[in-house]
Amino acid sequence: MPRSAVLAGSMPALVAVVVGANGASDSVRAAPGVSAEVRAEAREIFAHIVGIESSVGKGEVPAVADYLAKRFKACGFPAADIHLMPLGETASLVVRYRGNGNGSGGRPIDFLAHMDVVTAKRADWQRDPYRLIEEDGYFFGRGTADVKQEIALLTTTFCALKAQGFVPTRDLIIAFSGDEETEQATAADLVSKHRELVDAEFALNGDGGGGVLSEQTGKPLLFYVQGAEKSSAAFLLSTRNPGGHSSRPRPDNAIYELADALKAVQHIEFPVMWNDWTLGDFKAAGEVTPGPLGAAMVRFAADPHDSAAAAEIAQDPAFVGRIRTTCVATLLSGGHAENALPQSASASINCRIFPGTSAQQVQAILQQAVGPKVEVTPRYAALVSEASPMRPDVMNAVARAVGAADPGVPIVPTQASYATDGALYRNAGIPTYGVAGVFMKESEAFRHGLNERIRVDAFYDALTYWSVLIRSLAGG
Repeated sequence: MPRSAVLAGSMPALVAVVVGANGASDSVRAAPGVSAEVRAEAREIFAHIVGIESSVGKGEVPAVADYLAKRFKACGFPAADIHLMPLGETASLVVRYRGNGNGSGGRPIDFLAHMDVVTAKRADWQRDPYRLIEEDGYFFGRGTADVKQEIALLTTTFCALKAQGFVPTRDLIIAFSGDEETEQATAADLVSKHRELVDAEFALNGDGGGGVLSEQTGKPLLFYVQGAEKSSAAFLLSTRNPGGHSSRPRPDNAIYELADALKAVQHIEFPVMWNDWTLGDFKAAGEVTPGPLGAAMVRFAADPHDSAAAAEIAQDPAFVGRIRTTCVATLLSGGHAENALPQSASASINCRIFPGTSAQQVQAILQQAVGPKVEVTPRYAALVSEASPMRPDVMNAVARAVGAADPGVPIVPTQASYATDGALYRNAGIPTYGVAGVFMKESEAFRHGLNERIRVDAFYDALTYWSVLIRSLAGG
């Protein structure tokens, strides 16, 4: 698909403007319109917070929050507008950028990201995961792509705008959570117990969406705006039996019954589902995906009742989750001794639930499939959220912001197959849109994995992106 293409259908009209011109430095492209001083500040913040091991059990998230709070105070934000809130071993940080109230809507905008990271085992990494290392055009380190880059970019952008004397037309609210990768207790605390601090017309989430680079050329291919996400739920399948001596096999056996149940789960096909976000995604992805899969995407986007197109898409593990709820076995245990009949067996089933389906509905489908001899119980309360409405102002502002550094890149709606703090904000009545500013190749996406990285030039370009995005939505 040409970079100048614009999606049709239910998408609002998109507008892209070009700001500045691309310059060059030693080995990376400098972000247009962003000073060397601002880039240096962004790198300094990025390096400092990547250097803090803010994974679960370490108790270091408050150190990240405290460092950032001091940066905000040093760059001119009043102490009364900086809220550092500890919660157990973690913390959240809320910073309000006061506006003049002249905006058409007047209500604030939230800017979301999380300060915690997934645990990294140093022995498995080629480089120290808790040190920002610049090498071969990449920034390496735990959290460089999930999602400390957006923490650094948003902090730097807020401070740069403050230094420029920018006064937004509405309040802008930083809301950095501290345990998105685990319990999400800090985000839940913000939207429930501190709603007055984060109440907003909508939220922009740095932990979703973002730009995709061509695998062949490395050039910007498209930019995703994520307006919906699937929820994660886990169910335990359990079988029980009186057991006995292994020399006296019974016709009923806990392990065999569990095995039959797992085969039943394997063959479940949940109903095909869609929304504006997934249809827009398939239309754009289909035009750049070769072969039968791409053709099926285009047909499905035009007619989601096309069962043959849905069946073709479902064959690809990368895309089956975009058309239906999925459940898969992930953990297994059973028996208690080699020479005894099993008294119990169990398996964990992980489900990714499509918006519009409840966890209770999924549990009922599982129970019907495995039969009455197998108990199906939820492992935890699933967080299920509806899709956010598609907003022309957000889509147009993102188009302008992306076009500032990469003119002509199509803006594409999408639904995430993973879950973020955005689900909590949506459930609290705050529509949320994933608009992370960094471009990367799909093959370079190492979030949660070894040798996590982002491109250096993509990091600096995102400074322009966030500045233009904020000015477009709250700059008059």
